[in-house]
Amino acid sequence: MEKVPMTASGYAALQQELKQRQSVDRPRIIEHIAEARSHGDLSENAEYHAAKEEQSHNEGRIAELEDKLARADVIDISKLSGDTIKFGATVTLIDEDTEKKAVWQIVGEPEADAKKGRISITSPLARALIGKKTGASVEVMAPGGAKAYEITKVEWI
Repeated sequence: MEKVPMTASGYAALQQELKQRQSVDRPRIIEHIAEARSHGDLSENAEYHAAKEEQSHNEGRIAELEDKLARADVIDISKLSGDTIKFGATVTLIDEDTEKKAVWQIVGEPEADAKKGRISITSPLARALIGKKTGASVEVMAPGGAKAYEITKVEWI
């Protein structure tokens, strides 16, 4: 059973989603199924089939969340420090071609969200950054071709 690294906030978010799905969504879906069942013939009842499909999706996600939480390896970022990039680090990069600045925090897969500046430890960029220090250059194979970045800052936020 492989551990899933994640931050404390990522773990809390998964717990919150699990609680929501079990205590709010599950009873609501069961109510929809009961209501649709009361409308008669189930073979041609689109409302019933939609509710059953929603139930299947919800139960699948609950099982997935329970699995991730059971395998979670919660890492306390506040206890980490140093100038070498590892899980939990917030890294400031400069694109060597465009001079654009980007800030990324390296987190576990379940909590990765590029829009929030959080990339998965398993992403090509994070794998290229792990073990590097401020001032180093890294080259990453991106879908659009090779990209080169300079590491300008490593923080533990």
